[in-house]
Amino acid sequence: MSISTGGGDKGKTSLWSGERVPKNDLRVEAYGTIDELSAHLGEAKHYVKSYKVRNIINEIQNDLFKVVGELASKNKEFIQPITKEDGEKLTNYIKNFEERVKLKGFVITGSTIESAKLDICRTIARRAERRIICVKDEDEVSEEVLVYMNRLSDLLFIMARFEEFLLDKIEQKQW
Repeated sequence: MSISTGGGDKGKTSLWSGERVPKNDLRVEAYGTIDELSAHLGEAKHYVKSYKVRNIINEIQNDLFKVVGELASKNKEFIQPITKEDGEKLTNYIKNFEERVKLKGFVITGSTIESAKLDICRTIARRAERRIICVKDEDEVSEEVLVYMNRLSDLLFIMARFEEFLLDKIEQKQW
């Protein structure tokens, strides 16, 4: 089976649930942004120093398949949706990193290549969250997806700071 079917040559694509929609449909835009995020996370894995961070990135990439599946399943329940536990897992990771990294002001990003890569991922996660909210304004999106995406950007922020912490490179701006 070829990955190139020609089915999208006229500007339409198929959702997982079977509907044909324009390629600029809000759902396609939302899960396309998640795909972009996953690609950048894949790059970040090659830079981060911490095995813990690398393993969490891998978990996130696996979870993002569930987010994409749910977004691509209009009018049909996705087989393996994001769960409340998935969001709670991210919250627990955030708390664990915050116990080690004590922030006391605004952070000036980009102190290391590792943290810069994670901060790019964070900004893409925030954009994906905004796109998902646009879908929610017109159609159903589970509460669990919204919680997961909100926590994800926070987790990426604190993992970037953890990478800086490991190298004593956190740069903070006090006001």
